[in-house]
This record gives sequence, structure tokens and C-alpha cells, in this order.
Amino acid sequence: MNVSKKIETDEIYRILKRRIIELEYEPGEVLNEVDMAEEFNISRTPIRKVFQKLSSDNLLNIVPRFGAQVAPIDFMYMKSVFEVTRVLDPFAARLAVDRITTEQIAELESIIERLKTYDIEVDYRKAIIDDQRFHDIIFLSSDNACLQEILPDLHNHTERLWHYSQRFFDTMDLFTDSLGKTLDAIKERDKDKVEKYARDHIDAFVDKIRQELL
Repeated sequence: MNVSKKIETDEIYRILKRRIIELEYEPGEVLNEVDMAEEFNISRTPIRKVFQKLSSDNLLNIVPRFGAQVAPIDFMYMKSVFEVTRVLDPFAARLAVDRITTEQIAELESIIERLKTYDIEVDYRKAIIDDQRFHDIIFLSSDNACLQEILPDLHNHTERLWHYSQRFFDTMDLFTDSLGKTLDAIKERDKDKVEKYARDHIDAFVDKIRQELL
């Protein structure tokens, strides 16, 4: 729908990125510069810049004389993403043990309590959002600028795969079990357990995808 007021290019980038991650734009779908410029009441030049930025994120493929195509979910690339996140996510959680605030722990507790109330068939999207918020708090509380720069970009791809994989899940256990144990370990200040459960959360997801797709 056409918007009556121009919005900033950065906001358009965020909007389109969320649409791709949440599969509102499906893998392989072609995005048209003219349509986007009309929707956001802006010229094609900033739209082209947004497309280039999304291409740098590996979320769009720019095809000369064809347009911008939503990147397919590349499982070989996802394998490389998980090889990195299963090392860096647990490391961020380990750092968070000494650096997390009382307020951040309280927010993690609220997330776990919400996840326990969700129905997987009805609230799957909410669960993914809360799962990602859990990770975002860990990244923030790690107080490590490098991890805060790297991990959110990687999690754009893992979150997209979560949305793609909705049909494979019939229980909330994958969300509540390892995340709940990660939070308990943080509260206990047990760094080894924190790393283990943070890694278990990733491994459980990867194992489930492998079972369903291979």
C-alpha cells in the first residue's frame, strides 16, 4: 500500500529486511524497484541503495537486467552460519554471566514465562520473536562490541530458517528447555553450564532440521 509520507531509507531497509526474514517475501520472489518506490513514496535511487544493502546481507540477489530476487535459503550457507554461531553464541552467553544486569535477567525471565504459555500452532511467530529477543539480550549483556556487530547479522539468517521450519515443530520444548536452562545457569553464575545450554539450543534446532530435510 502506498504511504502518504516519505520515510527514511534506513527505515525502509529495516522494513524490507523484516519482510524477508519473516517470509512475507518468499525465497525466489522478485522485488520491483518501481513498486517499492511507489509504496514508500520515494524515488528509485534510494530503493536501489536499500536493495544493495540487503544484497550485502545475503538476503537479496541482484540480477542484472532482471531485478532483485529474494535469496533462497541456502542450506550449505546455513551450515556455515551454525558452525559459527554454535561457537560465538555460547561465548557471548559466557561473557554475559559476569556482565548481565538485574534488569536484563528480569527480562529474560519474562521471556521464558511467556514461552511457557504459548501454543506452538498458534503462537509460533511470537515464540520466534521472543527467542530472538532472548538472544539479543545476551548479545547486549556480553558487553562485547565485536560480538554485538557479528551475531545479529548471523541471526537474521537463523531466524529466517526458524520461520521457514514452522511446519516441523509441534512442541514448545525446543524453545523452553535449553533457553530455560541457559537462564538458570546465568542466575547460578555457572559459565560452563551457560555455554553448554546455549550450544544445546542451537544443536537441537539443527538436529531437528536435519531429521526433517535429510
